[in-house]
Amino acid sequence: MSRMSSSPVSCEIRYRVDPTRIAEFEAYAQIWIKLIERHGGLHHGYFMPREKPADAKLSFVGMGNEGAADVAIALFTFPNEEADARYREQVAMDPEGVDANARFGDAPPFLGYERIFLTPLSRPA
Repeated sequence: MSRMSSSPVSCEIRYRVDPTRIAEFEAYAQIWIKLIERHGGLHHGYFMPREKPADAKLSFVGMGNEGAADVAIALFTFPNEEADARYREQVAMDPEGVDANARFGDAPPFLGYERIFLTPLSRPA
């Protein structure tokens, strides 16, 4: 049996949004915000693509690139691995989670996604 970490579990999901299905993606996002928070997580929100501000320049010229214009990001945190595991079990039985998976499972309102698990750095004193 593996030992679960007591450090926070944050997950960032980067979606390639389908520009013809933005309203459906927003509906999908609202459902998952509710589900994650209902089952012990803190959802930091979904962030949709927008045009960059007119004056925005890269801080490190020659090292950075402008990101893709079709990427939306979700970010949420659970207090620890046990809470994250409990969420995954509970959401699979939650009627709204089951409905969301049925509604969006075969034809999600995005073209693809990638996820990364993160842990926060300590804040300076």
